[in-house]
Amino acid sequence: MSAVERTLESVPDDERVLFEGRPAAIATVGQLLLVIATVGLAWIALWLRSLARRYKITTERIVIETGLLSRRLEQIDLYRIEDYVVERPFGQRLLGTGNLVVRSGDRTSPQIRIERVRTDVVALYESLRRATEADKRRRGVRLMDVTGPVG
Repeated sequence: MSAVERTLESVPDDERVLFEGRPAAIATVGQLLLVIATVGLAWIALWLRSLARRYKITTERIVIETGLLSRRLEQIDLYRIEDYVVERPFGQRLLGTGNLVVRSGDRTSPQIRIERVRTDVVALYESLRRATEADKRRRGVRLMDVTGPVG
């Protein structure tokens, strides 16, 4: 087992996993039609693309591992998250997938896209939002909106 796999597998006792998985190989109606038109050959490329990404969302962090041969591990602590966007395009809703876009105060990862996940993304958003607020309270982190003078 590689160090990256051990990092993804090991979770401290008080940290709970909210979601773990890979993007759906076929996430849109257009991709489904492409697979049908190519008699399944396009599925191989779509499947390999989905194997190249793995998501793990816990009550303390979001971890995204990318790559098939060479691996890249990107992590963001929940207390750094500033905003979320749930995307559920029509084609993805038909196939039971969706996207979650996370905006953070992290300099290296100001925006993270968790794409084509086969779960209820609205429920995942709610769980992640609650976990983010709990992590911020636990760490004593407060976000302040700073704007210029009015008038």
